[in-house]
Amino acid sequence: MGHARARKIPAQLVEDEDYQLRHERVAGIDIAKAKADVCTRLPAARDGGRRASRLEEVPATAREILALAGRLLADGVELAVMEATSDYWRIWYYLLETAGLRVQLVNPAHARQLAGRPKTDRLDAQWIARLAEMGLLRPSFVPPPEIRALRDLTRTRLQLVRDRTREWQRLEKLLEGALIKLSSVVSRLARVKTARDILEALADGQHDPGALAALIHGNVKGGRAAVTRALDGMMPGEHHRMLIRVHLDHITLLDRSIAALEDEIEAALDAIPAARGIAADGVPSPDPGPDAAVLPAVQRLAEIPGVSPALAMAIIAETGLDMTRFPTAANLVSWAGLAPVARQSGPRNRKPKKGHGDAYLKGYCTQAANGAARTETFLGERLRRLSKRLGGNRAKCAVARSILTIIWHLLASPEARFTDLGPDWHDRKTDRDRKIRAHLRQLHALGLDVTITPAA
Repeated sequence: MGHARARKIPAQLVEDEDYQLRHERVAGIDIAKAKADVCTRLPAARDGGRRASRLEEVPATAREILALAGRLLADGVELAVMEATSDYWRIWYYLLETAGLRVQLVNPAHARQLAGRPKTDRLDAQWIARLAEMGLLRPSFVPPPEIRALRDLTRTRLQLVRDRTREWQRLEKLLEGALIKLSSVVSRLARVKTARDILEALADGQHDPGALAALIHGNVKGGRAAVTRALDGMMPGEHHRMLIRVHLDHITLLDRSIAALEDEIEAALDAIPAARGIAADGVPSPDPGPDAAVLPAVQRLAEIPGVSPALAMAIIAETGLDMTRFPTAANLVSWAGLAPVARQSGPRNRKPKKGHGDAYLKGYCTQAANGAARTETFLGERLRRLSKRLGGNRAKCAVARSILTIIWHLLASPEARFTDLGPDWHDRKTDRDRKIRAHLRQLHALGLDVTITPAA
């Protein structure tokens, strides 16, 4: 068994964090569904004394939480820290923030109790307060109220779109059970007028294949004859007709709800000053015109290949518009879970795992990468090049990371505009002579002697 060659690593000077007391007055809050245990850490009452802790149990009601906020403000508390326990933290965070306190939400994994200690809610509150006063907890990103409202709208729209897709899938399964092969001759059931008209007629009791085939619109592959053959031999029962109507009515209701949400999302985004553009005369406006000095945030992001205006609104709802929350683009990429996690132990470097982050933002960026793959742009060519070496999924993740990096720069500098590098960027940046030498080495390795002659 051979020995791995030892690689000498030069000594490095690493600056350590200063973990002394950073906050004199803090509050640690351990949250449950109906109550919370609050530990308030205060300075010593006399010189040379020990710091004091005040423990109390507070019911999770608005009146009691606002009363707690008054006590914390009277004590001069600089920071209130709480764990992200399910959705129960929201009433505590929102009310304490409204009262004027500086509030931080932290990952429960970062504030985990040490092994071997007793586990109670009161001890957890004390532990959170002790970690908070020394600055050992990293705050989670909680967007401002206007972005939170926008996020609720976009996430609800996404869930309704998924529900609508499931309804179409259930309807197609129902048609297959009735021997109706309609999905074999139309491109898809959803958003195709021919399919919708035939389904409406089926729900109304029409079972004649010729009469149903006469309802086609536009170009259907195979024409009326193909539709007639697909419907010939169908065996719909009364329950099939009723269930088709149930699914179509549900889909119609979802369509109306999604359209109403889209209007509300646009109105909510137009009401945010930071999302507006700046016209040529320097006046902020939701529609500054083609000669705008600064484009609205949605239009800036929609210039990226694969990012539609609707997708840009959803991305803004997740990231917000204030990029000072993320000091660098790498911080935003890591927060979204698109940065690979290092796995190195000794001489081994294992395959990195995907990071945990904002699943919605990660999905939006991956959706944008899928859209960019079909374009003749730098991002599209980058995905095709990486797919050959890394595989499709890892290449999409890498392009999604590139898209999110572009988004950070566009939001951090509102006057910036997206400029495509072009699909031939890699070829232009690669040294021609270096490529020639590499090809010659490969040919020499195969035992071939080649003479290079420039083309006329």
